[in-house]
Amino acid sequence: MRKIISFFIFSIAFNSLFGQKFIDITEKAGIDHYFEVYEGMFGGGVAVLDYNNDGFEDLYITGGMQEDQLLENLHDGTFKNVLRTAKLESALNFVTQGVAAADFNRDGWMDLFVSTITSKSKKKTIPRAQNLVFISQGDGTFKDESKSFGIQTMESFSTGISIGDFNLDGYPDLYVGNYFTDYDGGLKEISDATIVNAGKTAKGYLYENKDGKKFKEVSKKYNLDHRGFSFGGIFTDFDNDNDLDLIINNDFGYKAKPNYLLENLYPKKKFRYVEEEYKMDLRINAMGGATADINADGYLDYFISNIRFNRFMIQDPNENIFIDEAEKLGTQLFTISWGTNFNDFDHDGDIDLFVANGDLNPNCVPMYNFLFENTNGQYKEQSLNFGLKDYGVGRGSAIFDLENDGDMDLIVISQKPIMDYGPPSITRLYRNDLKKGSYLQVKLKGNASTLSAFGARIKVYSDSLFINHEIDGGNTSHLSHNSTLAHFGLGNRTKVDSIQVIWPGGEKTKIFEVQNNQRIFVEETQKFQKKSSTMLWLLIIILPIFLFLFIRIKKNQS
Repeated sequence: MRKIISFFIFSIAFNSLFGQKFIDITEKAGIDHYFEVYEGMFGGGVAVLDYNNDGFEDLYITGGMQEDQLLENLHDGTFKNVLRTAKLESALNFVTQGVAAADFNRDGWMDLFVSTITSKSKKKTIPRAQNLVFISQGDGTFKDESKSFGIQTMESFSTGISIGDFNLDGYPDLYVGNYFTDYDGGLKEISDATIVNAGKTAKGYLYENKDGKKFKEVSKKYNLDHRGFSFGGIFTDFDNDNDLDLIINNDFGYKAKPNYLLENLYPKKKFRYVEEEYKMDLRINAMGGATADINADGYLDYFISNIRFNRFMIQDPNENIFIDEAEKLGTQLFTISWGTNFNDFDHDGDIDLFVANGDLNPNCVPMYNFLFENTNGQYKEQSLNFGLKDYGVGRGSAIFDLENDGDMDLIVISQKPIMDYGPPSITRLYRNDLKKGSYLQVKLKGNASTLSAFGARIKVYSDSLFINHEIDGGNTSHLSHNSTLAHFGLGNRTKVDSIQVIWPGGEKTKIFEVQNNQRIFVEETQKFQKKSSTMLWLLIIILPIFLFLFIRIKKNQS
């Protein structure tokens, strides 16, 4: 009898702990997608955006050799592919890779930047292809403005896209990673030799946004002269000086070029390479990354996905270095990882970690994704218990709030295996039914900053709880862009004592006594001031005339 009672109690406890899970609602949500590779392992990604300003988050998914999709959120847990009605058809001409979203021209509507590696109409990879800029027309449609934005002639083999206002003028700038310069194909059999010997390492693009009308490539001007087999960068303020620095993730870092860490020297128009100084010159196969302040010390930490063992780089502000604590924290498991996302999925007050895993096409071996639950600062892999043990060929991933119900859901992009694989490999949407405790969501609206407030930091204080969150500007994952909605799990707390928003540039907003289980909206008080080029030209023309007249008058008086 005692054994029966003990088993009954255990069953209740187990079901209470693991009865609530992520639920795979892919088919129910109307999503039918997989990424088809052109060659090797490249692609794909997903961006979260509200393209029609209806208050629900939509998705743009790249397809590679398949068609891209713009999935409109229908408010009932389902989506509709509206790529053609949104006039995004020109993306169908290219082998797309990554995607990110921002309001590039500050008109109140989200725009898109899509990276590509080649045109579908060409038999060879060289010449490669242009990247794509789609500007919202404010009516649910987009216009391909790649030519007018000045990127049409810049053919590339591009991967990840990160968005951030590195010169603090209020317009979203870009860093776009490139993988190859010279490449004639032949990656159907993947090995170190075929990748490293296939082509030369490439330079990335640093695009300065010129008044929302054009992107100007300014790598040389800002001292970016590195190369690498790059999967892109992450704009992030690692040193807490209120401007955006840049992490560059490079593949084959042990044979070619390692990861880079670039310190923004604003107001100087210059970045400084500090990866060796900070021990961030990782010589690994860096595929993606995620950003969070894991130990709540006020400084951001970074999870970098890799082939074999991932890196968990914890910042030591006293020594000004980063230390890999993956083994100590419990995340050092052997795998091949790509997309990765930090979030308090179960609302217990600490930050969990999702990692998308997948082998290299064409010879794929099934491997499952990871969900690391954070318990008192220690991570434990719980993907099976949490309903996430998918064996697809995982790549990009993103978190967003599907139903505006307060928790963050998850989408994982998977590649179609080239050879016989076994398990199904499709893009999957997981609804989050894990929530245990309360939450708070914060949506920022920048004014002097970019309208999405990329790079702003939100600090939440509730009793002994402190959470430090940075607004994602893209490529914190793999070729993907998470929601800009800041989400905080609060455990059993009923309110937040205070919130501090630190906007890019350093302006602060403070809010006190906020109730739990709601979404609040915070707007930057500092106003946007557009720099007047007209006034500058008038000064250039008029000032010499005044000087000339002044000198003439002085001479006449003497």
